[in-house]
Amino acid sequence: MDKLEPYRAKRNFAQTPEPSGTPAKASGADAGGAFVVHKHAARRLHYDLRLEHDGVLWSWAVTRGPSLDPAEKRLAVHVEDHPLDYRSFEGVIPKGYGAGTMLVWDEGTWAPEFDPAWGMQKGHLRFDLHGQKLRGLWDLVRLKPKPGEKRDNWLLIKADDRQARSGGDILEKQPRSVKSGRTVEEVAAGKPPRRKPKRAPMPGFIEPELARLRDKPPEGGDWLHEVKFDGYRIQAHVSGGKTTLYTRSGLDWTGRFGEAIARSLASLDCHDAIIDGEIVVMSDKGVASFPALQATLSGGQTDRMLYYAFDLLWLDGIDLRQSALVERKTRLEALIGTGNRHAPVHFSEHFSEPGRTMLAHVCRMGLEGIISKRGGAPYQSGRSTAWVKAKCSLRQEFVIVGYVPSTARGRALRSLVVGYNKGGRLHYGGRVGTGFAGSVADDLRKRLDRIPAKKAPVDGAPPKDKQVRWVKPKLVCEVEFRGWSDDGILRQASFQGLRDDKPAREVVAESASAPAEDAPARRSDGRAPGRIRGMSVKLTSPDKLLWPEAGLSKAGLLHYYEKAWPRMERFVVGRPLSLVRAPDGIDGQRFFQKHASKGMHPAIIRTADPEDGEELLSIREFDGLAALVQFGVVEVHIWGSTLDAIEQPDQMVFDLDPDEGLVVEDVRAAALDVIDRLDALGLPSFVKTSGGKGFHVVVPLKPSADWSTVKTFTHDFARAMEQADPGRYTSVLSKKARKNRIFIDYLRNGRGSTAVAPWSSRAKPKATVAVPITRDMLRAGAGPADFTIGSAALERALDGPDPWADFFKAAKPLKL
Repeated sequence: MDKLEPYRAKRNFAQTPEPSGTPAKASGADAGGAFVVHKHAARRLHYDLRLEHDGVLWSWAVTRGPSLDPAEKRLAVHVEDHPLDYRSFEGVIPKGYGAGTMLVWDEGTWAPEFDPAWGMQKGHLRFDLHGQKLRGLWDLVRLKPKPGEKRDNWLLIKADDRQARSGGDILEKQPRSVKSGRTVEEVAAGKPPRRKPKRAPMPGFIEPELARLRDKPPEGGDWLHEVKFDGYRIQAHVSGGKTTLYTRSGLDWTGRFGEAIARSLASLDCHDAIIDGEIVVMSDKGVASFPALQATLSGGQTDRMLYYAFDLLWLDGIDLRQSALVERKTRLEALIGTGNRHAPVHFSEHFSEPGRTMLAHVCRMGLEGIISKRGGAPYQSGRSTAWVKAKCSLRQEFVIVGYVPSTARGRALRSLVVGYNKGGRLHYGGRVGTGFAGSVADDLRKRLDRIPAKKAPVDGAPPKDKQVRWVKPKLVCEVEFRGWSDDGILRQASFQGLRDDKPAREVVAESASAPAEDAPARRSDGRAPGRIRGMSVKLTSPDKLLWPEAGLSKAGLLHYYEKAWPRMERFVVGRPLSLVRAPDGIDGQRFFQKHASKGMHPAIIRTADPEDGEELLSIREFDGLAALVQFGVVEVHIWGSTLDAIEQPDQMVFDLDPDEGLVVEDVRAAALDVIDRLDALGLPSFVKTSGGKGFHVVVPLKPSADWSTVKTFTHDFARAMEQADPGRYTSVLSKKARKNRIFIDYLRNGRGSTAVAPWSSRAKPKATVAVPITRDMLRAGAGPADFTIGSAALERALDGPDPWADFFKAAKPLKL
C-alpha cells in the first residue's frame, strides 16, 4: 500500500502548493533521520511535528505547540504521513484541507532511544532532537481513546534533562522561520525571505580565555560547570572544508592528531567556524588521562583521540565572542550534535548543579576537576574572572631544570628537578620522583641530554647533590602533587607528561585564594579523610572502591547518602533491616545479613525478635547508616513494618520482575497496570525504580492488618492479574512459569521478608539506586536502572520535588 495515499486523498494538487511527493527510500529501522516543526496558522494556530521514518514523515498536530517545560504536556494528534519533501515547504495553503499559512519553525535531526516502529505500535516514542530551537530528549505517549473517539491522541512531553526550561515560552520568544527568517504574517503577505548577513572574513588564531584557580567552585545561578579535561587545549579553525588545529599558544598541530578529528570537524554543517575545546584520550577507567594522551601521541595511535568542544567563537561570518556563553553553547550544540557517541568530536556538556556538588562528583570519578563559567559572560582572551577552575588534587605545569639519573639497571631516571617563574625569575620547585618508567623515561632522558646546562638555571635553594644534571629550561611537564611546603617546595609530586603546547616562560606557580595543603587528594568538601561532619563514625580505607566499574568508593557512597538522608530517613529508621555486604567491593564476595554479628558499630542497633529471640538490626540516625557503609553494606533492605508495630505492616510491595527476554517497556506497562488496579480498589500506591530490571509498586498502610492478612491479599492480587492476562503475568516463582512473563512478586510481604529501601544503592556494576518516581515519570519512559550515583539524573531527582513526600499521609487500612 502507498503510505502517502491518505495524504494525497485529502488534497487537490492543482490548487495547493504542497508537494505531492513519493515515499523515499527507507532508512534503517531505528536510525531516526530528519525532523521538522511547521508553524501552521490554519483555522486555529498549531504546530506540526514531523519525524522522518521509513521513507515518509510521521506527523502530529500539536495543538498548543511544543513546550520546553516537562510539566507542560501538549496534546499531539497523530495525522496522516507526509512526504519527505514536505520538510522544506513554506507558504500559503488555499481554502480546503489545512487552509492557512505555514512556515518552517524548526528543523534538524532526531534519534530514537529504542525501535520507533515498536514504539509506535506500543504507543510510546522517546527520542533525541537536534534542532535549532528544540533539543534534548522528548516523549510522545499515546492516550487511551475515549468511547466513540476517532482521533489518535498523544501527548508531547519534554524530558527533564539539561535542555528543559520551566517558565517562558519559546514559541513567543522565537516566532520566526528557521528557513526564511519570516513571521507567519510576512509569509502570508508574500514578503521575500530575509537576507542572511554578509560573511566577514574569519580571523586568525584567537588568544584563548583562561581560568583562575580557586580552592572551591563559585555558587549561584549564573554559573555553569563543565568537566576539566585532562588533555591538550585546542582551538579548531574550520573553513572551506578544511580544519586547522592550534594549541593554546597558537602552534599548528593539525598533523599531530591524525585525520579523524580534523575530518569530522570539516564535515560540520557550516562554511566557517572557530571552536574552542580539548583533545583527550580516555584511560581504561573511562576518564580523560594526560599520560594516556602522551603515550598515544608517542605511539601514533591517533584513532583513540577525542575532541571535546566547549565554546564557539565564530560561525559563518559572525563573531560570537561578545555573545553570552549560554548562547554560544546553544549554537555549538546545534552545530556539533549529541547523537553519535562513536564520533571523534563531541559537545562538552555543562551542568547547573551547585558547584560543590559537581566538583564532588568529578573527584569521585577520578577526574581532574571542574571549570565554572558565567553563563552570561562574553569570551575574553587571557586570564578571566568569568572562568574559575577548582581541582580535586593539586596539579599544574612546571619547567624541567634538571634530572638525577637512575643507578638501577633498565631505569633511565630517578627524579626530575623542576622550577616555576615568579617575578621574572625561575625559582626552584623541588623534585618529581614518580610517574615515569619504561619508554616514557627513556624518551625523556634522551630529550634532556640534548639540552645540557653548565649550572643550575634556577634561583632559590637548589639541592647540593652532585648527581643532578642541569638542563636548559625549555621543557615543560605536568605534575600532580599533594601540596607545598612552607618554603615553596613540592610535596609528593608525580610526573604526568610533557606539555609541548605551553612555553616555559608562561609557567607560574598557581595558587588558590585559600589553599589547604593538608586536604586529602580526592576530597573537595574540606573535611578530613574518612570522616563526615557531625558523625561519630570514622571510615577506614575511605578510598576503597566498592563499585570498581563506576569508580565509586566507600567515601563516595557515604557522600551520596548524606544528600539522600533527608528523604531516606523515614523509610529506614526504626524498622528491621537486612543488608547486602561486599567488604571487598561488589566484584568480590557478597553475602546477605539479617541478624547481628560481632564487630558492629554501636550505631547499628540490636533488638531481640519477639518471635525467636534473634537479634534484628536497625538504625536510629545517620550515624547508623554511616556505620553500615563502614561495614561494607552496598544494599539496605527493609521490613514492611516498624519495630514498634512489628506484627502490623505499614506497607506492602509488588515487585515486578521480568523474564530475561522482555524489555523495559513491558515492565513499565505492568507497573502502570498494577497502579490502575490498585486505584480501582481505592488503595494509594507509589512507584520506585528497583535499580535492577523492574519497578516496585508500594502501598502505604495504616498498621492494623497482620502479616498473614497482607500476604494473602497480595497473593490474591497477583493471582487475579495472572488470570486476567496469563500471557503477560505470573504469580508463580518458578523459572518455568516465568518464561516470557512478568513475575508479580508478592513474597516480599511475609514476616521477615524485605525489599530494597528507597534511595538505597544497589550492588550493580554502574552503582544504580532505587529511586522513588512519579507516575508521570513512569509514563514518560523512566527506566528501572536510570539513576546511578554521581549522575545528573540522580542529582535532579534529589534536588526536585519529593515524589514520596506524602507516602505515610496517604496510608489506608487494608480491609478484605
